[in-house]
Amino acid sequence: MAVGTGDRRQRPADELGPRYKWIALSNTTLGMLIATINSSIVLIALPDIFKGIGINPLEPANTSYLLWMIMGFLVVTAVLVVSFGRLGDMYGRARMYNMGFAVFTVSSIMLAITWFDGDAAALWLIGWRIVQGVGGAFLMANSSAILTDAFPSNQRGLALGINGVAAIAGSFLGLVIGGVLAPVNWNLIFLVSVPIGVIGTIWAYLKLHDTGVRQHARMDWWGNITFAIGLIAVLVGITYGIQPYGTSSTGWGSPFVLSCLIGGLAVLVAFVIIETKVDNPLFKLSLFRNRSFSWGNLANLSASLGRGGLQFILIIWLQGIWLPQHGYTFEQTPLWAGIYMLPMTVGFLVSAPASGILSDRVGSRLLASSGLLITAITFALLIVLPVDFDYWAFAGILLLNGIGMGMFSSPNRAEVMNSLPADARGSGAGMMTTFQNAAMVLSIGFFFSLIIAGLSNNLPAAMGAGLQAHGVPAASANQLAHLPAVAVLFAAFLGYNPIQQLLGPQLAQLPTDQANFLTGRSFFPNLISGPFQEGLQIAFAFAIAVCLVGAVASLLCKDKKVENGETVGSELAAVAGEASGTSELVGPARER
Repeated sequence: MAVGTGDRRQRPADELGPRYKWIALSNTTLGMLIATINSSIVLIALPDIFKGIGINPLEPANTSYLLWMIMGFLVVTAVLVVSFGRLGDMYGRARMYNMGFAVFTVSSIMLAITWFDGDAAALWLIGWRIVQGVGGAFLMANSSAILTDAFPSNQRGLALGINGVAAIAGSFLGLVIGGVLAPVNWNLIFLVSVPIGVIGTIWAYLKLHDTGVRQHARMDWWGNITFAIGLIAVLVGITYGIQPYGTSSTGWGSPFVLSCLIGGLAVLVAFVIIETKVDNPLFKLSLFRNRSFSWGNLANLSASLGRGGLQFILIIWLQGIWLPQHGYTFEQTPLWAGIYMLPMTVGFLVSAPASGILSDRVGSRLLASSGLLITAITFALLIVLPVDFDYWAFAGILLLNGIGMGMFSSPNRAEVMNSLPADARGSGAGMMTTFQNAAMVLSIGFFFSLIIAGLSNNLPAAMGAGLQAHGVPAASANQLAHLPAVAVLFAAFLGYNPIQQLLGPQLAQLPTDQANFLTGRSFFPNLISGPFQEGLQIAFAFAIAVCLVGAVASLLCKDKKVENGETVGSELAAVAGEASGTSELVGPARER
């Protein structure tokens, strides 16, 4: 179907005039900003959300609610972004993007007007949070493709750079906005997106058009279905693997978890077989014959595994231990945790654009490999850093970590995209994004599980002895000491003091000075500092290993100069979004 054949949404770029590209940039940047704000805003607001709906997230029966509030958005975007990018190629990128804005806005309204309490409220929030992820996937999958269609090649670096900076800024702003609004009223963290969503939806409907050529093809339904089922099963298995099962501190031996993991992998094997036999596959597996594409994706997967869970671990460290030890109340910690993590974002925003542009001049391999080596060094520095650290040392390590991530991200994307023929960029970018987003969920599961393992080895004895030393009867102290490690970990993540909740009426039976000490800002953080540090060492050692694997894989790529003066590296500068926790995207819908 040719452009301009009666469809209002399809118009040639020259007919729209020179201002259209700036309209497209403004709207898609607004979409990316609101999507990434909402991907992180819940992390900081979780304590107030659970208090507002009357649920104690530390109870074992409620752990799944906590996990799905954290992971639901990520799982949905990981599964759907490739399919939605393909729909944009077939039926119009502006149309699919506009649909995403509308879905995102409606789901934000439904989240903000939650009127339930207890379990019903938790299920309502999780359900609409998943729907919000569907809208976010539409936005992420098509925004970069719209910009690629609208801008000439010599201005795409500027356009995608602004879009990418907005995405990274959104992930940080979400932490701060959540910390400011949630204590006032937790509904506000969802309501804040509604006016922006309404404006963006109407604006996109009236002003955005498809300036490229649509590729009508038969949808790979079996590929889409098997990919979605397989990946969802694996990610659900990882999500529930974090929870305790029976007497075990984690659920990796649970029949349900094993069924999800094994069954999901079996379905993904079937997906690979299907993709080799259909005419228009969702994944173009033939691209893996390309050396730079294969090794570049392995490097990206390894880097995402190493760094995807970092933000969660730092929040636990700050909210559960460091901030209370330095005079902050547990109610203040969510906001300040977001503020104190700013250096990592600054480092990324400085290095990602510069390294992306530099990669066009000197090649991507050494820059990407050096970036992962720097990142691995920062993980080693975090291992030797005391749990009760000097903030400026911590800030310096975070800044260096952000610089390393930025040095890797843009050149790695440039390496992979430069290696692809022009007619395969959409499929290749979509595949890369899927690996990256799925690896982020895997990373969260791995980091949590490794830290839980470290806590389980040493926390019970330390907690039992500490409680008894301050007057708690031995029976009660032992009962509390055998609290599942995941509950203690989530308490730290939420900024709660579980001692006060779990001792409950027994506090009245203790001397006043002992009760005040046990429920103060120092006892619980000091209690878990030692066991938590051991868990950190295990988790960061894993991160070092996979970062080194990624560094080697980057060196095995083959630099390829871009012909015809179109520099993909500069186009991708600042677009790579691993540092945000919601990886932003060279849109999957860029097949030309």
